[in-house]
Amino acid sequence: MPHFSNSVKLKYVKLGYQYLVNHILTLTLIPVMAGVLIEVLRLGPAGIVSLWNSLHFDLVQILCSCFFIIFVATGYFMSKPRSIYLVDYACYKPPVTCRVPFATFMEHSRLNLSNNPKSVEFQMRILERSGLGEETCLPPAIHYIPPTPTMEAARGEAEIVIFSAMDSLFKKTGLKPKDVDILIVNCSLFSPTPSLSAMVINKYKLRSNIKSFNLSGMGCSAGLISIDLARDLLQVHPNSNAVVVSTEIITPNYYQGKERAMLLPNCLFRMGGAAILLSNRRSERWRAKYRLVHVVRTHKGADDKAYRCVFEEEDKEGNVGISLSKDLMAIAGEALKSNITTIGPLVLPASEQLLFLLTLIGRKIFNPKWKPYIPDFKQAFEHFCIHAGGRAVIDELQKNLQLSAEHVEASRMTLHRFGNTSSSSLWYEMSYIEAKGRMKKGDRVWQIAFGSGFKCNSAVWKCNRTIKTPKDGPWADCIQRYPAHIPEVVKL
Repeated sequence: MPHFSNSVKLKYVKLGYQYLVNHILTLTLIPVMAGVLIEVLRLGPAGIVSLWNSLHFDLVQILCSCFFIIFVATGYFMSKPRSIYLVDYACYKPPVTCRVPFATFMEHSRLNLSNNPKSVEFQMRILERSGLGEETCLPPAIHYIPPTPTMEAARGEAEIVIFSAMDSLFKKTGLKPKDVDILIVNCSLFSPTPSLSAMVINKYKLRSNIKSFNLSGMGCSAGLISIDLARDLLQVHPNSNAVVVSTEIITPNYYQGKERAMLLPNCLFRMGGAAILLSNRRSERWRAKYRLVHVVRTHKGADDKAYRCVFEEEDKEGNVGISLSKDLMAIAGEALKSNITTIGPLVLPASEQLLFLLTLIGRKIFNPKWKPYIPDFKQAFEHFCIHAGGRAVIDELQKNLQLSAEHVEASRMTLHRFGNTSSSSLWYEMSYIEAKGRMKKGDRVWQIAFGSGFKCNSAVWKCNRTIKTPKDGPWADCIQRYPAHIPEVVKL
């Protein structure tokens, strides 16, 4: 009981401190205004009239004052950045024919790597601890024995993923293809000629003056890079709509060699894609789901280890694959630290910033061994969408940011149901929160993604309206089964 009492007291002390610091200006101004009001009331009606008459105004002063106020107000509104709204988005849901249960995956591994049982055993150990479920999907070309990663098959996968997401977005928003002013497509590892953005323009017969961009090689964080690019373009092109497509094409990048560092992505990456509609039109404000508040990008590419920790290369036998370094988690931690150092002052309440500053000063002046204060980001956000790159990534961020199981629920369930869908995973997580009916007006969402290079990118959204549980979407037929219990190890 004494320990419980102490914890309760500390809890209320902390709550009181947070309220005091966050509302210090209000708490200071209220007594001052009350004092002024009391003094004015003491003067009485005659005193107030006398005070008013003692103030001498002429027409020139009034006109000059009005002109100055109008000038300042005009300058403020002209320099203010345009609000960027997320009208809606759509996620691709693969057909059941593409599902890869554990038994199927392991059977294919044994047949494809029949001469290397140790590599098969390695993949089985990874899969057992991956956090993936039995319903994740791989493209048709990977279901063949051996896989057939042809250019035609890769284009086929790109078409079905991107066009399905785009069709769903047009249907949900009522947007016509001719109303798209900006198109951005990001796909890291598949970069054909003509580009994927050109493929979309050809399919939907988009306007000849559309501003189109195709981003490749930027890893799993490319989705937020695309959002940042769209934001910058919407700042200089008024009354415009931007469509962002985020995906990763698995077909040409399925590793068929024996190197363990390159076999790991085979176990984690799965089919997926998302299409997002952004707009700076004021008329979209009322139906838009979210408003973009901040985008913060951190790039650690100047460091050699960070640059090579996710690297596409050939193995000794000439098979191309993605090699993941053992230093990946440590490098991701450093990138995250740099990113939250930048985003913290933008989003954290004054109470958390003050505690962080005092701890920092204390470590510098008094004792360097003091434990650094980790800001409570739960004070700044109601929802967290952490890139579903793998169970280790989610575990590490949950630990470092001191998040609860519910805060990382969307990330864990997305990894379980859809696997690592690269840059689109953040939108499956956002869709999960909406499907659970948890997204309320005013809620703040923090999307965090990591990518090769090495990059850590963040986006902050504010919910524009309370979002009703959608009747369609990737979670429509299975949300009632989640959250599901995910054991530490699934014995195969």
